[in-house]
Amino acid sequence: MGYTAKLLEDVPQLALSEFKISKAKSKDKPYKLYDSFGLFLQVNPGGSKLWRQKYKYLDKERLLSHGSYPIVSLAKARQRRDEVRVQLADNIDPSTQRKLEKINASIQARTTFKLIAEEYIINMEERGLAPATMKKKRWLLLDLASPLHARPINEITSAELLYLLKSIEKSGRRETAKKMRGAISAVFRLAVVTLRAETDPTYAIKDALIPPKVTSRAAITDEKKFGALLRDLEEFTGWRIIVEALKFQILTMTRPGEVRGAKKQEIDLAKRTWTIPPERMKMRREHIIPLSDQALAIVKVSVVRVFGTKGGLN
Repeated sequence: MGYTAKLLEDVPQLALSEFKISKAKSKDKPYKLYDSFGLFLQVNPGGSKLWRQKYKYLDKERLLSHGSYPIVSLAKARQRRDEVRVQLADNIDPSTQRKLEKINASIQARTTFKLIAEEYIINMEERGLAPATMKKKRWLLLDLASPLHARPINEITSAELLYLLKSIEKSGRRETAKKMRGAISAVFRLAVVTLRAETDPTYAIKDALIPPKVTSRAAITDEKKFGALLRDLEEFTGWRIIVEALKFQILTMTRPGEVRGAKKQEIDLAKRTWTIPPERMKMRREHIIPLSDQALAIVKVSVVRVFGTKGGLN
């Protein structure tokens, strides 16, 4: 018969009624009261009455449960029975369809903003983002975005997000509001691709936030002032290692944290290079810096000062 399915033929008995069901008494063994198109009520010895439906799919007899009486009335049981008949007419196995619906319901249960935000954070950790970056994402999504945590993500509106971001913006934290909008957008994009949201509502409010005020960091761009800085370093009477670190940073054009965390084993005298490992780099990539004669001299002097002559690089 190919890919076909049909209900069992109705048992040749009169259809059930509410009166007949209410009068049905329990017996020593379970028994069945048949209705029509495979629907029947199973009366158990303990007194419970359960709706069941037999059907055939691909020539195999199967059984579905439609709940218990009287929570599920006769009319409701027949409605569920007819839904099964429609599925069978469309060559859909009702039992398989029910399992798929349970799986979908389980997925939909994980639709609050907080749960999806936690999934996003786990994904970012597995991608190997820097600890400092992950700390900031947790702060934005798990602390500042706490008013959204219990909300189903597909119910969160642009207006709701704008209200939250504006409250942060009004406190003077424009840059934080901007970064938070981006972090929330990433959570929504994850929800969209996992079919738990239809759109990203942060897109509509992109231009509604006031741009952060950019404050340039102090920088010496005048060569005369830069020369004065170098002379001041030579006259500095504090810890000499501070002077050497500042000079080394200038010569290598690196960040203060990278110089502060430099290790002896990262320096290769033969190749005249300083290799900063990926875990200490913002972009998580190894960074090789060629060392000038002046930079190498600072390295040698600093190592001797810290480790003594026996701890030298050679």
